[in-house]
Amino acid sequence: MPLRIGIAGISGRMGQLLTEEVQAAGATLAGGTARRDVPGAKLFPTVAALAAASDAVIDFTNAATAQDTAGAMAASGKAWILGSSGLSAEDEAGVAAAAKTIAVVYAPNFAPGVNLVLALAERMAAALPGESYDAEIVEMHHRQKVDAPSGTAIGLGRAVAKGRNVNLADVMESGRNGHTGPRKPGAIGFAALRGGQVVGEHTLLFASPTEHISLTHRAFDRRAFATGAVQAALWAVQQKPGLYSMRDVLGMGTAGGASK
Repeated sequence: MPLRIGIAGISGRMGQLLTEEVQAAGATLAGGTARRDVPGAKLFPTVAALAAASDAVIDFTNAATAQDTAGAMAASGKAWILGSSGLSAEDEAGVAAAAKTIAVVYAPNFAPGVNLVLALAERMAAALPGESYDAEIVEMHHRQKVDAPSGTAIGLGRAVAKGRNVNLADVMESGRNGHTGPRKPGAIGFAALRGGQVVGEHTLLFASPTEHISLTHRAFDRRAFATGAVQAALWAVQQKPGLYSMRDVLGMGTAGGASK
């Protein structure tokens, strides 16, 4: 019997791409949740009802719903693929709690290329000490994006912090403005740009007095995220309860996305 995949927020841009990718993967579209009718898709009033009819639920909705969805998914016993960005520490604690009873793939980005960049970022950070190499992360997205820095930028920051064996929250500098004083040694800086319809651009820069090294990923089509998320759903239904990243799905081990 084909895997049944539900899509939270099925009427959005990502929801439409996910619908196509579920079908392309040979899985069954169980339906979704949405604020408006979606031709050809069965709609459910709640995530709990959607989960009951699915083997896995893919969720690219809103950070504001994360804790409620975490409770509903944990109670359902079904796999949860979470790609929403802008989650708070409390939201992430709720996700981690759900992962004690179900398989959760929580990633800042589901594109395979980005996850390779995360792996490289961690290794580069381990080789380039913060005392000598300043780490800066610059990201740009479309004008409609509501959170900053982006989830992928935070994922990059976590990868750098992990490579340097520090806690990102202790060294993060975001949104500099005014007279900030000299840069703190070992800080990881963030700059967020918004404009037009940019799908997603991320650059990690290591700068020393003698050289600069940059690592850049540009996304031109959201379909890369949808394809990866469906791949994660097919993988997650075979896993034991736990909090996984897209790097786990790709066989690259844990990364700065789901591993805290």
